[in-house]
Amino acid sequence: MNWDAILAALPKLLQGVQLTLELVAIAVIAGLIIAIPLGIARTSRKWYISGLPYAYIFFFRGTPLLVQLFLVYYGLAQFEAVRHSVLWPYLRSPFWCAVLTMTLHTAAYIAEILRGAIQAIPKGEVEATRALGMSRAQAMLFILLPRAARIGLPAYSNEVILMLKASSLASTVTLLELTGMARTIIARNYLTVDIFFAAGVLYLLMSFVLVQGFKWLERRLRVDACQGR
Repeated sequence: MNWDAILAALPKLLQGVQLTLELVAIAVIAGLIIAIPLGIARTSRKWYISGLPYAYIFFFRGTPLLVQLFLVYYGLAQFEAVRHSVLWPYLRSPFWCAVLTMTLHTAAYIAEILRGAIQAIPKGEVEATRALGMSRAQAMLFILLPRAARIGLPAYSNEVILMLKASSLASTVTLLELTGMARTIIARNYLTVDIFFAAGVLYLLMSFVLVQGFKWLERRLRVDACQGR
């Protein structure tokens, strides 16, 4: 292992780490915002309410993220209306194409996590909200969504870790996140094993920090729940 080369490449790799974290942070937060109404709609028994979210989730869960990324980055540019729209300065950027794709992709998974969490709430708690005279919207906002957040947090944390690893696909559209930066460095020094080993360690460290952060949050929510009782 060429440690001198790894140390020399470390500043560039850390730049890639920063871009990776930016990608993942924007995607999982924006994805969560999109997923909340989708997940709620999926719990509806009315087909015309749950049908469209189901189709969206089916598509994004049923096709690879890499294919979706290529469709957005290479496909949208084929439409003249897109090239002449106000969104074109963003859609021609690999960063925003990667953010858009990752957001839409993770929103589908988070929506299913939320749907499962809402449906896992004991029926007695749902009936209690009705007994208190709450409307469906009030019950969802003040009782069911906070309760579902506690139930779905472990699955959501897994999705965040998966998106961290999936962000490496952004390198296929010339984005210099961690994997893309590693490939650029390797093209110069040909130390494939050394540089990818360093990149792997950095991914491992990021995953470790995220796992520990979610574990702390899970413990905090459990303590709050116990104190509430």
